[in-house]
Amino acid sequence: MKILSVDHIQIAMPSGEEEKARSFYISMLGFTEIPKPIELVKRGGAWFQSENVQLHLGVEADFRPARKAHPAFIVEDLETLLVKVQRAGYETDTSQPALDGYKRAHIFDPFGNRIELMEKLG
Repeated sequence: MKILSVDHIQIAMPSGEEEKARSFYISMLGFTEIPKPIELVKRGGAWFQSENVQLHLGVEADFRPARKAHPAFIVEDLETLLVKVQRAGYETDTSQPALDGYKRAHIFDPFGNRIELMEKLG
């Protein structure tokens, strides 16, 4: 038995905040919303995709943001993306040193979840 790939990443969000999720993940990060299966729609949340990356946001009743655990996304033009996110008023952390050939930074979604953005150097 071996793991072959990642199907999706799920992070939590508070109930009733789907529009905030759409605004951030679509407008800021360039994801596209994809439909949830009918039997899961009543649970709330939203599903997004960019290229071969799927991100599911699921409603958690006693929501607390993930300030340490996080997904890491490979991006193009990290600096432009950071400026866009900062201008929109979202929290960022640009103090991260380069790591294994990547520039990187952390941003925080509207719910306080940490997201790492990485761009290959050179």
